[in-house]
Amino acid sequence: MLKKFTLLSATLVLSSLLSLSFSASANTKSIQLSQAAKTTADYAVATYQDDMVEGLRALVKHNTVAKKGLTVDNNPAHIAFKAELKKQAQTLGFDYSDDGYVVVIGLGKQKERVGIITHGDVQPVNPKKWHKSPFELDTSSEPGRLIGRGTEDDKGPIISALYAMKAIKDKNIVLNKRIELYVYMAEESDWAPLEAYIKSHQLPETNITLDAEYPVVTAEKGYGTIKLVFNKQETATIYPYISEFTGGFFGSQIPEDASATIENANLVLLERLMRKAGRYQGISFDLELKDSSLTIKALGKSAHSSKPDEGVNAIPYLADLLSSTRWVNNGPGTLVNFINDNIGLGLEGKKFGHIAYQDDFMGPMTVAPTVIKQAEKSIELNINLRRPQGKSKQQLSDEIHQAVQNWNNKFDADVQELEHYIGDPFVQKDAPHIDTLLAVFSHYTGIKDAKPIAIGGGTNSRLFPNAVSFGPSMPNTAYTGHSEHEFITMAQFVLNLKMYTAVLVELAQQ
Repeated sequence: MLKKFTLLSATLVLSSLLSLSFSASANTKSIQLSQAAKTTADYAVATYQDDMVEGLRALVKHNTVAKKGLTVDNNPAHIAFKAELKKQAQTLGFDYSDDGYVVVIGLGKQKERVGIITHGDVQPVNPKKWHKSPFELDTSSEPGRLIGRGTEDDKGPIISALYAMKAIKDKNIVLNKRIELYVYMAEESDWAPLEAYIKSHQLPETNITLDAEYPVVTAEKGYGTIKLVFNKQETATIYPYISEFTGGFFGSQIPEDASATIENANLVLLERLMRKAGRYQGISFDLELKDSSLTIKALGKSAHSSKPDEGVNAIPYLADLLSSTRWVNNGPGTLVNFINDNIGLGLEGKKFGHIAYQDDFMGPMTVAPTVIKQAEKSIELNINLRRPQGKSKQQLSDEIHQAVQNWNNKFDADVQELEHYIGDPFVQKDAPHIDTLLAVFSHYTGIKDAKPIAIGGGTNSRLFPNAVSFGPSMPNTAYTGHSEHEFITMAQFVLNLKMYTAVLVELAQQ
């Protein structure tokens, strides 16, 4: 017997409600942009919009996802990407230095330097979810948007920085500081090569990272991963039980896909789940009953895991759909019970023992299940943390362990903990150029009360002296990096060029 039912809930359009925690220390009123900065920024926009699009097209076509077993020196896509980057840099008249994982593109010979920090690698993609290839710059499917992997994170900012530097060169701006554009090739996967590079190289005294949000980011939450193992067991019962539960793609993406299979299912269970599924917003469920096996697929909305509120996480929503039953502890059933008891649909870990906390400036810790890994005899659940200042690693680790053990004891379960990773939050307190960045942002956006913010993500700012992040994403605008619909609008692409040009003129002339 084959019965198939499809239930699609009404689509919920999620607005990006960014928590902008402001610092009271910044004051942009006393800073006026120089005429050179404004004139050069206007020239850049008038001259190089088409060239920027073509430059981005040439970078996007290279699939610079890290591949296991390959380094930057033997990954063909990384080699080709750097060759294209070198060609563009030298055509524009800049010097180019390749140190393997770190490329430096420079303008000027001055001793003092201003650094622009970016990255050329990207996160994995599911090509089936894209209208065109994610490695083909799509300028036609959605007019006004430049769609493709890396357009916002972080190849778009690389191109904007290159043409900001080109405009400065064209206008013969007298610089007191050399401008250096750093392109790191493993930001999304491995920071160790950059840390090694920094130990053996002298860095610029002033730096901006183009890998986050405006106005200026002075605090970043720490990245963390809770790793739990659920042992699979044979199930002997005439009652319905979960035989499979999967979901997620990679650790820093809020997953939009999850699926479950229930054995010994029947029409009564199917109809009950369909009724419940109709109550959700922003997520769709596809239910198929074949004989006594019921398969359920959930489709939510992917997002960067530092912004779980901008996505709809299919893993906990599918678990919640199944929460009316206490499932047998056979591995997949244990996993669903655990998610419902300790995570639920909340974003801050308030059900997970005592781990939840928040900071007045950086906001709350966020907790999101992002990847379920399948092995022959076990299932591994990875839970992404973004934690603010206010708790030590040891305290948080102890609280995680206690919550897992308490749950095991209460439900006679055997959830095992792998080594959790708990990264440190970062706060930049001393960068001298914050007011200049805020003044440029206010001038070009009309937002007069702009102040520094904290974000959930982590950038390479924390590795460079006096570094803060400056764009490329606007406040109150959804960030599309790490999603399956990454794009940057042409308007934002041009605005970034204008602001980056003005900032570099101001900072390099100081």
